[in-house]
Amino acid sequence: MFDLFSNWIEKRRQIRQRWQQDARTLIEKHGRQAYYEAQRLAARNRAQRDRSGFWHWAKVASEVARLSPVAEMDMKVVQTIADEEMQKHRRP
Repeated sequence: MFDLFSNWIEKRRQIRQRWQQDARTLIEKHGRQAYYEAQRLAARNRAQRDRSGFWHWAKVASEVARLSPVAEMDMKVVQTIADEEMQKHRRP
């Protein structure tokens, strides 16, 4: 039982590390716009009905917000991004 719990904790730690690494990569590449880019990727995955991808990028967005003191986070911009991605990937 302890091994099962220990393995679960290790798996969760690795997932969190991936979120943090992707957040750092976006911050380096996009600077102040990193949060919006993470939200764009989350919205794209949502529009494509990729639940795990959506969850990953939503968590990356939260990591960007936590790690970057300069990231812009205007909810109107986020809503516009989500609307654009939904329109691009809408199925007929």
